[in-house]
Amino acid sequence: MFSRFAADLVLLAHLAFILFVVLGGWLVLRRHWVAWFHIPAALWGATVELMGWVCPLTPLENQLRASSGSAGYDGSFIARYLIPVVYPTSLTLRIWCQGRHMWHLQIMGSAGRRLGQSELSGGA
Repeated sequence: MFSRFAADLVLLAHLAFILFVVLGGWLVLRRHWVAWFHIPAALWGATVELMGWVCPLTPLENQLRASSGSAGYDGSFIARYLIPVVYPTSLTLRIWCQGRHMWHLQIMGSAGRRLGQSELSGGA
């Protein structure tokens, strides 16, 4: 029971680290001191991905899952958990294009609202 709970904690820590690597730059814009943590994390994350290494958290999670009687997995955390979310098997080119079109409309609408607000406030 404890091993499975620990494996789930490692999984959450792994996800939190990846989110920090990907999105931490925005946090740095508001809290400049976060850069001392974000830059090394981003360098590590990029190195692991570009070199094709396996993050040390992946074997740790697999070992904890195996000791709890659950099956581990082959490959990386990203291949196991994130790629199926980002690229689901049901995603077709048509669906992707429709989603991208909706995203563009949303961006254009947001820009139009901001432009209209700045004109109403005297261009400031």
